[in-house]
Amino acid sequence: MTEILVSDVNLNTVCERLEQQCCVEDHQQNNQQQLQQHQTPSAIKRHTNTGAKLWGHVRSKLLRQKLDPQTVQSKNWHVDVIEMNGIKVEFSMKFTSRDLSLKRTPSKKQSGVFGVKISIVTKRERSKVPYIVRQCIEEVEKRGIDEVGIYRISGVATDIQALKAAFDTNSKDILVMLSDMDINAIAGTLKLYFRELPEPLLTDRLYPAFMEGIALSDPAAKENCMMHLLRSLPDPNLITFLSLLEHLKRVADKEPINKMSLHNLGTVFGPTLLRPSESEVTKGHITLASDIWSHDVMAQVQVLLYYLQHPPISFAELKRNTLYFSTDV
Repeated sequence: MTEILVSDVNLNTVCERLEQQCCVEDHQQNNQQQLQQHQTPSAIKRHTNTGAKLWGHVRSKLLRQKLDPQTVQSKNWHVDVIEMNGIKVEFSMKFTSRDLSLKRTPSKKQSGVFGVKISIVTKRERSKVPYIVRQCIEEVEKRGIDEVGIYRISGVATDIQALKAAFDTNSKDILVMLSDMDINAIAGTLKLYFRELPEPLLTDRLYPAFMEGIALSDPAAKENCMMHLLRSLPDPNLITFLSLLEHLKRVADKEPINKMSLHNLGTVFGPTLLRPSESEVTKGHITLASDIWSHDVMAQVQVLLYYLQHPPISFAELKRNTLYFSTDV
C-alpha cells in the first residue's frame, strides 16, 4: 500500500515516487510468478508494462482529484484503490493550502540549526554562512550539478530527516553521510533548512518592500530599490543569500544537462526565501489560497529571478555603496 500526502508539493515528484514503487512492485511480482509457476522470461514480458500503466491510471486520478474544487475545499482524506494484474495501489489524498503547509514554526531550542535564527547559528559557528548551507552547496556542486531536476525532484524523506538530525546534533559522521547520501536528499535538506528558518532569509520586515520594488516599471528605480533592500538585510542573511545566489547561477549554467533554468530555480526557492509574515496574513494581506498562487508566489519568484539574472553582486561593493545611496536619495 502507498500512502501519499499531497500538500501543495510538486505533483510530478509525488507521481515519480509512485511510479518507482509501482515498477519495483511489478518487478518483484513478476520474479515471484516466475519462481512459483516456472514461467519462461518470454511468458513474463506481457506484464512488464504493468507498473507504467498502473502509474498512468494513478496519475490521472491524482490530477483529477487535485483539480476538483470539492476535493480542494474538503478537509477530509479521499481514498482511492486502483488494481491491475494483481498489483493494488491504495492511496489517500488530502489538500492542504500552501499557507498552512509552509507555515514557519520557530524552534524553542537554540542548540541545533534547524528552526534557529541564522544570526544565532553563524555567531555560534563563528562563520559568515551556516555550515549546513556551505556543506550542502559543496556536495551538490561536486556530484549533483549535472543531475536532471536537481532541487526540483524530492529526496527520500527518511534520508532528509537523518541529515537534519546529524546537522542538529553536529554529528561527526556528517561528511561521511553527505558523501554517501543520494544527492536529491542533500538538495532537499538545504531547502528544508531555509523553509524552517523562524523567518524567511529575506526577512519578514522587508517583505512588503520587496513586493513593491519588484513591481516598479522604471528599470533605474527598480535597480536602486532592489539593491537598497539587499543592503538593508542583516549581514548573515545577506552573505548567505549571495552565496546561495551564486550557487544557483552555477546550477543554471548546466541547464542543457540538468534541465534547471534560472526560472525553474526561482520557482523552487522564491517562495521559501521570501514569504509574508504571520502578521501580514492576519491583516488580510492574503485571504485565499488562490491569491497566493495568482499574486504573491509569482512576485516571490520574480524577486529571486531578478537577482539571479543580475550581474554578480558583491557584498563589499554593496556595503561601500550604502553611504552613497543613503545620501543620494
